[in-house]
Amino acid sequence: ALNTVKLLEKVDFSDIVVSLKANDVLTTILSYQLISDKISYPLHLGITASGPPPEGIIKSSIAIGTLLFQGIGDTIRVSLTYDPVEEVKIGYQILKSLGLFKGGPDLISCPSCGRCRIDLESVAKEILSEIEGIKTPLKIAVMGCEVNGPGEAREADIGIACNKRGGTLFKKGKPLRKVKEKDIVRVLLEEVEKMSQEAD
Repeated sequence: ALNTVKLLEKVDFSDIVVSLKANDVLTTILSYQLISDKISYPLHLGITASGPPPEGIIKSSIAIGTLLFQGIGDTIRVSLTYDPVEEVKIGYQILKSLGLFKGGPDLISCPSCGRCRIDLESVAKEILSEIEGIKTPLKIAVMGCEVNGPGEAREADIGIACNKRGGTLFKKGKPLRKVKEKDIVRVLLEEVEKMSQEAD
């Protein structure tokens, strides 16, 4: 890559973006770390031929995320054996996780341990699919029990902490009302929509 850059510079060509993508995480990270000290041209980050999900997502997230956290990289590409639309979504999630992109909601939900009172996976998936088009940066919490749930839900813009009978809805750290289990998704989405409209 350095030799190619030097050849281009010899003919006064400087409109250059450098990509050093490899198909494994460590080679990718080390390559970009080395070249970032030697050139000032923009660096395009990614793992090439990373494979299908979940392996490809994990490889891409670790490599791209590590480099961006170190201040290395200017553009990214998540390359998967998968739908290209999903590649873009995963790229945005990497940026959001590092605080480099502020658009759209962030859904947090707990692991479904033995205390979980509802079918949390189904609820979280349904909410995630419904909030996809929202541009407002909101933190949404869906927590499965009354032990850790209230604390996490209070930290969110809007959240619900579930119990045996349904759950408690929290908004900006304050409990709003009780919600029946069958109404959890509908009520939470209504509140998200309201908050999104208020922010616009």
